[in-house]
Amino acid sequence: MRTLSIFIFILLSSALAFAELPVGKIPPKVVLKDDSGGRIDGTQWSSEELVSGKVIVLFYVDPDESELNNHVSEALKAEDYPDEKYGSVGMINMAATWLPNFAINMKLKSKQEEYKSTVYVRDNDKLIVREWGLSDDNSDVLVFGPEGKVLYSVDGKFSDAQVKEIVKVVWDNLP
Repeated sequence: MRTLSIFIFILLSSALAFAELPVGKIPPKVVLKDDSGGRIDGTQWSSEELVSGKVIVLFYVDPDESELNNHVSEALKAEDYPDEKYGSVGMINMAATWLPNFAINMKLKSKQEEYKSTVYVRDNDKLIVREWGLSDDNSDVLVFGPEGKVLYSVDGKFSDAQVKEIVKVVWDNLP
């Protein structure tokens, strides 16, 4: 009986570790401002910005996992989607790391130089983890359609097949 309980606990823990947003739904509204976070320039960010008439790819990343899905960023960048139909958000889970904020901010500034059209946002208190149920201490990648509905959601490291899928999802849903 004890073995069965341990097995069930491990199974449930594993299921909770993979918390992808449901496809076809608009997640609850979240506003990051002041102490809870916001853009790297200090202004607030609202999830209502995902309802933009564009396809938006949002990377929600633990700084300790920042390199995990670089191959996805590079693949999307190589597609050269039209700026008027496509956007991206890089959101940093600041509470998921022991790294000091100044070091993360320096990294974000260099990322902003490399990905000029990406909006960079800080989540200081894991608000997105709590409100949207994303996995913590990981790399979550989400695609939002022009109306803000989730089109694609993956947490963890992307396989080559998933990279091809996300590229296709973006192309198929550009307005």
